[in-house]
Parts: sequence; C-alpha cells; structure tokens
Amino acid sequence: MMQGIEPPKRKSARTAGLLLVAALSLALSGLTGAVAGGAAVYLALREGRSAGAGLPAPSELPAAFTSVDITTAVTDSVERVSPAVVTVVNHLPQQRTILGQSVEPTASGSGVIISSEGYVVTNNHVVENAESLEVTLSNGTTLPATLIGVDPFADLAVVRVEGEVPAVAPWGNSDELKSGETVIAIGSPLGEFVNTVTVGVISATDRSIQTNPGFQLEGLLQTDAAINQGNSGGPLVNLAGQVIGINTLVVRGSSNASAVAEGLGFAISSNTARAVVEQLIDHGFISHPYLGVNWRTVTPQLAESYDLSTDNGVLITEIDPSGPAGQAGLEQGDILTALDGQAIDAESPFINLLFNHQPGETVALGVVRGQESLQVTVTLGERPRA
Repeated sequence: MMQGIEPPKRKSARTAGLLLVAALSLALSGLTGAVAGGAAVYLALREGRSAGAGLPAPSELPAAFTSVDITTAVTDSVERVSPAVVTVVNHLPQQRTILGQSVEPTASGSGVIISSEGYVVTNNHVVENAESLEVTLSNGTTLPATLIGVDPFADLAVVRVEGEVPAVAPWGNSDELKSGETVIAIGSPLGEFVNTVTVGVISATDRSIQTNPGFQLEGLLQTDAAINQGNSGGPLVNLAGQVIGINTLVVRGSSNASAVAEGLGFAISSNTARAVVEQLIDHGFISHPYLGVNWRTVTPQLAESYDLSTDNGVLITEIDPSGPAGQAGLEQGDILTALDGQAIDAESPFINLLFNHQPGETVALGVVRGQESLQVTVTLGERPRA
C-alpha cells in the first residue's frame, strides 16, 4: 500500500558552492538534525559571520559533525539488504471467466530472505487464501514457494524457496529504536516497482492498532517512510543494514473523521517478528491459548440494550461444554471482566490479554453473572489449528 518559486540570482562559484552544501544539509535535516545544524554553524563561521556567543571555533567541532555522511549510510544499508528483498506472488483460486477463458486472480506483496536455507518472511495477508505461491528474487528469477506457516494474529507468514538465494538480511534489535531514528522501507509497491526504496524516521514505537474485531496488533513501529500497497511484508531497515521491522499496514484516515492522513505507516517490530518466525520455522504454527468460547465486546450501548450490570469486558455468547471454560463452570451469558487481575477493556482487549499466556497455564477470570461477581480458575487449552 507523498508555488512558483522565484529563480535565484546568480551567485559567485564559492558562494554558490556554500549554498549548495547548506541546501544539502537542510535536505538531510529529517535524517539528522544534529549533522545539519553542525554544518550550518560551520559554514557561518567560515564566512566570518558571528554564529552567537559561546559557540566553538571550527577547529573545536567534533569530527563527526563535519564528516558523517548520512547519504552514504543509507545507500550502504540499501546495498546490503536490497538483494534479500523479494516480491511474493499469491495465485488465488480461480474465480471467474472472461470471454470463455479462465482468469487466474493474483495478489502480491513483498518479503525478505532471512536464512540461507531459503526462508522468506512476509505478511499473513499477502499469502492468505493462496492456491500456490511464487517468489521473484531481486535478480528477476521467479521460483515456486512453499508455505511453511502463518500467524494471522501477528500478520506474519514464512514461505520457503529451494536453491541458492542471492542474499540474507540480518535481524536488528527493535527494542533499541528511538523516535527520530532514520529508517528505510524496501518493497514492491503495486507489485510492479520492484525494490523501491523510501526513507523516513521512526515516528513512534509501541503503537497499537485494531486489525480484527476484538484484537489489537500491539508493539508496532510507526514510520513516515512511504509504504504503499505491495510494500506489505517488506523490511524496515536501520542505517546499519539490519531488519528492525516488517512493514504491515498504512493508515490513511480515521473512522471517526473525514480528514485524510499521510505518513502513517506501521511495521511489526523485529523482535516480535523474529520470535514468531522462529516458531513457524520450527513447528509450522504458533501455539495460542484457547478457552472454548465465543464472545462479544461489552460496550456502554450493549450494556444499556441488554441491561447488563457492567459496561466493560466480554459477553460469552457461545461456549463449548467440553472446552476449558465449560469444564471450569463458565456459562453462556457470563461476562468476563478481568484476567489475572487485569481489567478487560478498550485499552486491554480480552484476546490480547489471553495471548499473553501459554496453553496449559492456569489463569483467574473475573466473572459477572447477573448481579453476582465471581472468580473462576481456568486451565487454558491450545487453540485449534485450521
């Protein structure tokens, strides 16, 4: 899934050169304000103008302020990671015919090779409902791909190609990221513009966005690096040439307002992605906990309509009598209000709290049954795999 300007007057060669340096420094200010600021002060001092009391003389400026080349850092990172970036083509089941001929619908996204054994990370929504998969390498070679495993809740998937791969991208530590740090997105927007590079910054960390009813994708990285349809599954890279995120979605506006937003891209943090990917490679699936209930989120409107005694939590609408919840004595119509002492609300959705635990763990559920408040202990099962 970024008015007219009066022509500048002619400058001397020396002055024009200094202005060009200053312009380049300003152009790069989104990448490093400190470097641009240091360069501007340095130019002012060379011109013999006063740069303000207390500023150091040029000879006292740290070497990093005059020699760091952000452009080189970006290009070096791209050269390191770009050969490992791929286009993932999803051949969907046949859906229609045109003029008597079958049409095979396809969808595409991006991915990144993370192992010399041919494992490729992408998004679950890129490979969803696939009849078959192909991966196009950076050199143009197209190879059949095998689906290894998916985690719809993390929106991650692993596919594998056979044979020698052109490059492997290394993981970085997303826990070390700070707002303002330069990052690079690489992918195939619209499935056509292969290995497109966009540059921006980490706008924020630890963001949460609702991706499914009652579930929030948590711990996301927010970036203003341009992400478009087809970029999904591609890497977000730091200046060390390490994958610190897997691009997953972009927000264009709010459901509560008509304003359109730009520069709101989101990536799954590398530490989350790596943990999920390792399980998918080792086991082919992610083991999620299971209660054996269907539920509906309680809102003030729902509470008023059904005269519920609480306006937070989740209402059990169906229950499997042989499942963990049924065996623990929970009933249809019960409202779960807390899990291990943490309130179930908009900030802490029930399924997110549940997924903090593992199958086999015992948890305490706060329950409202009519006008009565209960605490029920449940041993979690394992979520059935499709």
